[in-house]
Amino acid sequence: MNRKVRRVSYVFLCLVPFLAIPVIAVRALRISGVYQTVGGLLFAAIIITAWILGARAIKTGPPRRQQQALAGALLLVPFTLMSLLWVGLAAPWEATPTENRMRYFVLLADSIAVAGGFVVLNDVLHETGERFYSTLGFAAAVFAGAAYVVWTSFALGVYVVKVRDGLTPPAVVAMGDVYDVLLFIACVLTYLTTAAFAASLGRARWLGRAATRAYLIVSLIALLFILLRGLSYPDARALSTAWYLQPGFIAGIPAVPWIMPFLLGVLLVRRAGEDSVD
Repeated sequence: MNRKVRRVSYVFLCLVPFLAIPVIAVRALRISGVYQTVGGLLFAAIIITAWILGARAIKTGPPRRQQQALAGALLLVPFTLMSLLWVGLAAPWEATPTENRMRYFVLLADSIAVAGGFVVLNDVLHETGERFYSTLGFAAAVFAGAAYVVWTSFALGVYVVKVRDGLTPPAVVAMGDVYDVLLFIACVLTYLTTAAFAASLGRARWLGRAATRAYLIVSLIALLFILLRGLSYPDARALSTAWYLQPGFIAGIPAVPWIMPFLLGVLLVRRAGEDSVD
């Protein structure tokens, strides 16, 4: 495979979360025919470039390369699916109940994929001999995935009922603080998972020192922001300043903790395809 094409694919995939988030946030794109086209093109571009970069090793590579590619592909799932299905939905308070039902269905699939990706990555790193940080990351990933699955299942159920009955049951509203704590735990553990696996990849020399340090610093800063924010997720409509100026709010948006795992997924996919470079 031409090195230049692979390099372009790598750069594009690294930019995907930062391209997808603004597109997802623009409510004005929710025009029939427009958001489906934009989403379809972005989704197709991600699939094609991931395949070029190395995801094809899942099918054709030796066992170790297959595991690397599978772990990477699973970590790519969140922004791949969100690019296809969330385009133009904007924030939950601006979307319709039907749109939010799809939003949380996608988040549920994403949470399962990310947890699965880290589980596979743990096995891959154990084969390299790195067991300390990868084991810590594995433990955090399992609990983060469980918290995400429970939280997204609850949120999905809320909107299934809301679409069906037109309102949210009072008993569900009363449990809001409990589920805020679940989301808090899921986000905190995901940042810790990312930091642990970045350290593990650094030990295995799959990440350079500077890149490892960058992952650790960003993870810890995001973790600090969400800890300072507290257990309860604030209502964006009640904030004194815009939500996008609130670091703690941003760090706790369900998909934001998956940005760095996505970038780790790009790294793994690239490594899986290195043996097939022309």
